[in-house]
Amino acid sequence: MQILAATDFSTRSNRALRQAGLLAQASNAGLALVHVVDDDQPEALVDMEKREAERILAEQVSVMAELQGVKCRPTVVSGAPFAGILQTAASMPADLIVMGSHRRQILRDIFVGTTIERVIRTGPFPVLMVNNEAQRRYEKVVAAVDMSEPSANALRIAKAAGLIGEVRATLLHAFLPLAKGKMFVAGADVASINEYVASERLRAMDELIAFLVANDVNREEWFLRVEEGRPLEVITQVTRELHPDLLIMATHGRSGLLKALIGSVTEEALRSLDVDILAVPPLRS
Repeated sequence: MQILAATDFSTRSNRALRQAGLLAQASNAGLALVHVVDDDQPEALVDMEKREAERILAEQVSVMAELQGVKCRPTVVSGAPFAGILQTAASMPADLIVMGSHRRQILRDIFVGTTIERVIRTGPFPVLMVNNEAQRRYEKVVAAVDMSEPSANALRIAKAAGLIGEVRATLLHAFLPLAKGKMFVAGADVASINEYVASERLRAMDELIAFLVANDVNREEWFLRVEEGRPLEVITQVTRELHPDLLIMATHGRSGLLKALIGSVTEEALRSLDVDILAVPPLRS
């Protein structure tokens, strides 16, 4: 397994380096550390910043406890941050990119997105966004699934990366009882509406179990949870209730202005939830 940890030398990035080091220790993985120097400046300044970045990376490898005993390869490249990270990941190639959460700049992010969002949106690599202090293993894990192939792939990637441990994790699915609103408008009584919602919940649970069987996922490894509501609302509610260490989500391939303006459920979670998030893109042919 090959892990790439990207750093801008901020406190947020230092947390990501520590988490990447612990993951590499646990799986005996190779670990590359990358810092990207902005090349939109005079060449002499770029060269000076690259030398300084190389010095800082070497120092972090020697003093950061979580990196000890790990095969580390410090790398400094120049370019746009997200492009430099993706190019380095492709050259390895990386099985996982680990990054810290990035400072939000609200107006700019609406149209462009943070570096981590652009890495997730445009690259083929699973990305672990680290929000919290590094931990040797994730004890409380929630995986949000919509029963698609990308969701199944996200579960496989998380397991292969050692992010799902021996403790049973929660598999979460959000459902919307589509006829509920029509029943309200038609004047149906509360008991009938509740009965309908309960039947839709059971149907969703049956579909979730069928999803696990079809994708050879051991049901005994999971607590199954089906909640009524829109995906982001349900995910937010459950993360506030359970306080998980890690949230696993698949991304879906959309592009263009609509995606930039609206964003996917995963991108909204990246922006709003203070939990480590593994975002897994769909397999590309």
